[in-house]
Amino acid sequence: MSNPTPGAISRSLLTLEFPQSLAVYDDYATAQRTVDFLSDEGFPVQNCMIVGTDLKQVERITGRLTTGRVAAGGAMSGLWFGLFIGLLFSFFGTGSTLAIILSTTVMGIAFGVIFALAGYAFTRGQRDFSSVSSVVATRYEVLVEHKVAGQARELLAKLPGALPNPFA
Repeated sequence: MSNPTPGAISRSLLTLEFPQSLAVYDDYATAQRTVDFLSDEGFPVQNCMIVGTDLKQVERITGRLTTGRVAAGGAMSGLWFGLFIGLLFSFFGTGSTLAIILSTTVMGIAFGVIFALAGYAFTRGQRDFSSVSSVVATRYEVLVEHKVAGQARELLAKLPGALPNPFA
């Protein structure tokens, strides 16, 4: 008998044999609450799956980028990298540990500022803001294995505010 590949194992964990839609929600917390309720009621939740659909990317603008902010960010990034390299060198090098750590930290700061400013200059003002982005789902559907769908619907009917009909 051959061993399954890691990809085959993860695919089998993320699929149901004959899934049926139990409910559709606008947010993940409500879908999670539904599965938690089913678990509390003794339902075999290994037959459930929460699927996020209608994906969209959301970008939140966090501030304006200026030369000073870019330089400060590069300095902080370089500081941590230089400190890390200095600690590594101090373990394997000879000489003053403090001198090694300080010199690599200063060099890290200098290179961090230079590379950050160079990268910022190459954008030529095309992106003068900082942001964070995330991919989120618009809807969350709770799916259950067909052989236990009836039991799940009966239990879910007891949950106040639940949507047992996915087409409602």
